[in-house]
Amino acid sequence: MKKIFYYIILSAICILPYSCSLDEESRTEIDKTRFMLNAQEAETVLLGVYQSLVSDAMYGMNLSFLFNLATDCEQVEGTTTENFRIIPSNAFNSSQAEIQQTWAALYKAIYNANDFMEILEQRMKTFNETDRQLAYLYIAEARAIRGMCYFELVRRYGNVPLMTNTAMSEQAPSTFVQEKPEIIYQFIEKDLIHASQTLPYTSDDNERSSTKFRMSKGAALGLLTKVYATWAGYPVNDTSKWEEAAKTAKTLVESRKHSLLNDFEQLWMNTCNGVWDPTESLIEISFYSPTASGGAGDPCGRIGKWNGVKATMIAGERGSNAGNVKVVHPFVLKWRNKDLAEGEEYHEDLVKDKRLALSVANYLYNPTRKLCVQGKSDSEEKAKENDRLPEMKNKEKQGYTPAKWDLEKYVQNKLINNDKSNANWYFLRYADVLLLYAEALNEWKGYPTKEAYDAINEVRRRAYGNSEHDLSGLSYDEFNQAIKDERAYELAFEGHRRMDLVRWGIYYKTVKETYNAINAWFQDNEPEKNKPFNTAGRYTKLGKHELLPIPQRDMDLCEQFVQNPGWEQ
Repeated sequence: MKKIFYYIILSAICILPYSCSLDEESRTEIDKTRFMLNAQEAETVLLGVYQSLVSDAMYGMNLSFLFNLATDCEQVEGTTTENFRIIPSNAFNSSQAEIQQTWAALYKAIYNANDFMEILEQRMKTFNETDRQLAYLYIAEARAIRGMCYFELVRRYGNVPLMTNTAMSEQAPSTFVQEKPEIIYQFIEKDLIHASQTLPYTSDDNERSSTKFRMSKGAALGLLTKVYATWAGYPVNDTSKWEEAAKTAKTLVESRKHSLLNDFEQLWMNTCNGVWDPTESLIEISFYSPTASGGAGDPCGRIGKWNGVKATMIAGERGSNAGNVKVVHPFVLKWRNKDLAEGEEYHEDLVKDKRLALSVANYLYNPTRKLCVQGKSDSEEKAKENDRLPEMKNKEKQGYTPAKWDLEKYVQNKLINNDKSNANWYFLRYADVLLLYAEALNEWKGYPTKEAYDAINEVRRRAYGNSEHDLSGLSYDEFNQAIKDERAYELAFEGHRRMDLVRWGIYYKTVKETYNAINAWFQDNEPEKNKPFNTAGRYTKLGKHELLPIPQRDMDLCEQFVQNPGWEQ
């Protein structure tokens, strides 16, 4: 599917100066009477709907990592709120460009999905039987994408308009209204149930020409599980959805059509090289570009460039990696010490959870060798030891970056570009669904069931390489905390933590606790040079930053809109 992106024929969306982000009617379109006359042509346009997901405003940057910082696990680099830092510092206002761009990009993707389905539903009436059956699958894929986009809108922006067809784009901005989140969730539910009932599991698919990076039954069931778990949490708090989450996840788990990869590191070798393995990957955003020019039709992202291991440029060999995402060091300390016996002092060899070294990089790349952050080591092995050196400053330890997208280590064919990469983004892994299944069972039943233990322990056994660290005998509260911790370790830096903290109703509390933890940990032995920094801890407000603001541009044009709490100007 990657290379096909370059041959897509898709309607060009032009937003006129007077338009709000919702009335994205196509002004320069392909001749609809001459295209999508068979399943092959329809599939080409469908791949264009998928391409709606790859821009910087979508999963190229904003929805993958930029909007998901400011947690107890990760934060933005630097001590100011300048430039890109303003978003992950929670210091922006409702007029921030990225907030409006992502809102508009999500509605553009929804428009594209609606447009595709409306045309295909008419065209397929003249298709032969084989093409008609493919058309049903393509419509189900488009509905899954639409459901995914609405999920992003409702969980990030709250009360949002519901655009169910392209004709609604012809309305005057003053007529648009917001729907309650419950209505949006019900719409998402219908889309994903339809997709799960229509699409086959990837391993059973004998009809589509390619299933690479495409929606499937497993993807729809996994996403619907995540939707129910979010619906059950803050701010809607419809706890009846825990039962639906558990039952939906059970269908996927008991199908045995998906499982965990045996090797955790293989996940990152795969996604950094565009290798499609549906064993664990349920929804993966695919990026491809032969040049990484960053143009409008160039589907490459910033994965690994901004949120990977820091690297300097080598002319003609590799571009630089900024390393703008930093790992919160108290989180590293918690992860390292969680399995140590009482009184046992940390040593690298005593860390039993194999995910830690593959998730946190205490090293960087300079033009000649791999270094730890403070520049004292000439090998990765020594780098692992150096953060225990007494002369290493805490400010340097706070400079560690995520290691999952170590482009220098994993990527075989590097793009020589300072900003763009071909690394993919996991939106949903099977491990995520297992942990949601365990959580939903505990919430629904009021205690951890055998199936809940089986699900969380399946994730932990891969992490430790054995069953010696299986959980058992926990109360509801203890299991609830174990889920919160396990999701942090398994899914670290993959864009889930902030949304998890919001749905658990503890986002503000956690941000403030993280700020205090960094201050308490930081050894201020050079007052002027080594001050602790956590900008989100300074700006985050309770009851405000759980949601993004409705973009001010749309507030001004759509007279009936009501701004989210705390964002009123």
